[in-house]
Amino acid sequence: MNIETRPVDHVIAAAREFLGDRLSTNATVREGHSRGEDTSTPVLPDAVAFPISTEEVSRLMALCHRHEVPVTAFGAGTSLEGHATPVRAGISLDLTRMDHILEVSQEDMDCLVEPGVTRHQLNDHLRDQGLFFPVDPGSHCTLGGMCATRASGTNAVRYGTVRENVMGLEVVLADGRVINTGSRTRKAANGYDLTRLMIGSEGTLGIITKIRLRLHGIPEATSAAVCQFATLEGAVESVIAVMQMGVPVARIELLDEVQMGACISYSKLEGLEALPTLFLEFHGTEAGVQEQAETVQEVTGGYGGRGFAWATDVETRNKLWKARHDAFWASVALRPNARGISTDVCVPISRLAEALLGAKEDIEASGMVAPIVGHVGDGNFHCLIVVEQDDPTALDRAWELDRKIVARGLAAGGTCSGEHGVGLGKREFLEVEHGAEALAVMRSIKKTLDPKGILNPGKIFLN
Repeated sequence: MNIETRPVDHVIAAAREFLGDRLSTNATVREGHSRGEDTSTPVLPDAVAFPISTEEVSRLMALCHRHEVPVTAFGAGTSLEGHATPVRAGISLDLTRMDHILEVSQEDMDCLVEPGVTRHQLNDHLRDQGLFFPVDPGSHCTLGGMCATRASGTNAVRYGTVRENVMGLEVVLADGRVINTGSRTRKAANGYDLTRLMIGSEGTLGIITKIRLRLHGIPEATSAAVCQFATLEGAVESVIAVMQMGVPVARIELLDEVQMGACISYSKLEGLEALPTLFLEFHGTEAGVQEQAETVQEVTGGYGGRGFAWATDVETRNKLWKARHDAFWASVALRPNARGISTDVCVPISRLAEALLGAKEDIEASGMVAPIVGHVGDGNFHCLIVVEQDDPTALDRAWELDRKIVARGLAAGGTCSGEHGVGLGKREFLEVEHGAEALAVMRSIKKTLDPKGILNPGKIFLN
């Protein structure tokens, strides 16, 4: 009996001619590319490709375009909204072997990297040159993935998100064409901004193969501080006051009492209580850092802040920020056999207290465990909803809670996603946030650049 050959089988056979054993159909490899860190249902890709050059990506995309085979880009697999899940199977395009730092210019303070380079790898390379890349989502993610999801993180309050720190891109389009966007200049007024179009497009408009990044000088002095509060409201109001005063804080992070308790247990933090807490960091000259810390200490004291302690030694600072970055895992560890769902609401700073305290009310009413942590200097906060996998109702209740928190954020003039992206998890909110006409324009752009719908299908749009 003859079995009809599937289009993806033609792609696999042809791609093996130039990828060799870097095209895998191994079940374990495919399983490792079936989803990210989210709770979406895993989907096995038909094959996983590991290209090492733009040319290989271009050839593979041309093949997939010809045979109408879906392609889902894959980096470190740390996404939280289902971006990496190949919902229609096809090819998972793993870009982690494109991991070269191609150029660094100290004079112009920029660099050119491949998408598989991680931010840790880049900063290790830059350290001896007095430069660093400041965007810090916390996870061990790739720069290609950060660009695709418009990543942000703890340093964004001072240095901006990845959007403000990308100068240009090389992108392979759905049909295999290669384009270059942006330039090395600090400003330009020369046509449509294709760089910004690709940043945050989540692999639905093209595959990023090179990234030109803006770098920053390593500050002369850095200090970290911790301040605890009797109430969550006091902590939030002090953040708003600090930001409205224009203090150039590098990082200002909020952990509620539940999150702080989890971090104390998970990261073995000493000398701190399970209370609403601010983690702060100041960058600048020795005198400037001291002045900033003293100003913030005075402001927070007016809102009930206590135990304000700051340190300049690297070991103390690193331990503090590692605990902050481990907040997701600390939350999940609160319950055995649990997974986490992270909300990602961002609101105007003046509405932060309303949105955050309202979310706290929703959490308490739900009866679920959901620590709160946030990049509050940007008005961005996350409720890390703990889903016990042994409870058959937990996932549905978690998504119901997520919708309530997002609804509050939207009502306050905010967004459903400040930094995680849309993927699968936030698709239902886009029309409410942007309106039907704006969504139609987005669809038309997608149709123009990807007429066969092969690039990360099923993401951003509900259908």
